[in-house]
Amino acid sequence: MKTSIRLLTPHRPLIAGLLLGGSALAAGPALATEIAIACGSGDAADYCPTAARLWAETTGNSVKVVSTPNGTTEKLSLYQQLLGSESSDVDVLMVDIVWPGMLGNHLADLSEYLPEDATDGFFPALIDNNTVDGRLVALPWYTDAGLLYYRKDLLEKYDREVPTTWQQLTETARFIQTAEREGGNDDFWGYSFQGRAYEGLTCNALEWVASYGGGTLVDGQGDVTIDNPRAAAALDMAASWIGTIAPEGALNHTEEETRGIFQSGNALFLRNWPYVWSLANGEGSEVAGKIGMAPLPRGPEGEPAATLGGWNFAVSRYSEHPRLAADLAAFITSPAQQKAHALEKGMNPTREALYQDEEVLARNPSMSDLYETLANGVPRPATVTGDAYARVSNAFFNRTHQVLSGELDGASAVQQLGRELERLGRRGW
Repeated sequence: MKTSIRLLTPHRPLIAGLLLGGSALAAGPALATEIAIACGSGDAADYCPTAARLWAETTGNSVKVVSTPNGTTEKLSLYQQLLGSESSDVDVLMVDIVWPGMLGNHLADLSEYLPEDATDGFFPALIDNNTVDGRLVALPWYTDAGLLYYRKDLLEKYDREVPTTWQQLTETARFIQTAEREGGNDDFWGYSFQGRAYEGLTCNALEWVASYGGGTLVDGQGDVTIDNPRAAAALDMAASWIGTIAPEGALNHTEEETRGIFQSGNALFLRNWPYVWSLANGEGSEVAGKIGMAPLPRGPEGEPAATLGGWNFAVSRYSEHPRLAADLAAFITSPAQQKAHALEKGMNPTREALYQDEEVLARNPSMSDLYETLANGVPRPATVTGDAYARVSNAFFNRTHQVLSGELDGASAVQQLGRELERLGRRGW
């Protein structure tokens, strides 16, 4: 399987401006080597610079931190420019979980520079995601997976259980929504999810389809699997929510709009990522102390499915110091640094043992509930489809959005999508 990428024309002023904005940390001894690392936004929530500083202090080298755009599209564009110009300006890059297949040809094989046991202890699915054509191109840093949030107080009030199937969720949402509106809350909805035509809808729809036993769009061998009755039924189910238990506005909702509805007390159920837990229980939240978290429901012939998210560290093939760069990536993703990241920022580790760590659990008890969801998470078919993934995802979320908005039924959508993906992959991904 080949992976390649069409790179944008390098825009040197943009790159240079960001690099000049980088900060050198831990100026080591005279012979120290400087490693440049592209972190996140560089704000207080970004633990990457802190971990990089610790590595510099430990090794006697120095690091230059390059702050990158918040938006993933802009961040990917910057990386495409850097790698397309074979620039050695940045050694280590923080990459989204769906980028290894897209950028793999421009990333170093970390197994050439790290010990054989370097991948021990990580969630296997994340290592598989970061292995392209047998090459380990990134180490997992923190992870996410889709979850179901629910109002404990309202389920208790109406004597209802946490749903384990989508049918149960639909029925419970309809019942409690009706009751709450009759009680005076006209803005109350049964379910809130991300329905805009974007990558977030790919994540939601993949969960619906997989939980119905309908496959994962494209399987691990590169075969298109989406055109099947179970996948069609999953999309039709989701379409039934619009205007009934979910607002029409869900067709344009992303993560933050849905969090806002739930956190203001106007939704019974919410599909979102783990970051919502601390915010929804924080100061000023209308639902603080009233919420629970559970795996997403399943279809009639499937198992619960949660799409994996998260970020990783990779080393540019064009680095002049790949061994030191790989060492920095390994340091930041080490158990000690992942534990610190979990304790200080509440992020979800990619090392399984930390989900039984007493300090981590004391700080965030929900971590223990997350373990099974993360361990069994469903990766998007980004590695197998390589640089075609953006088009694969675009086709999926656009067809899904057409079903949600009533333009297509599920069977027509998966049939059209299957043909479109077959064309995209005709010559191999």
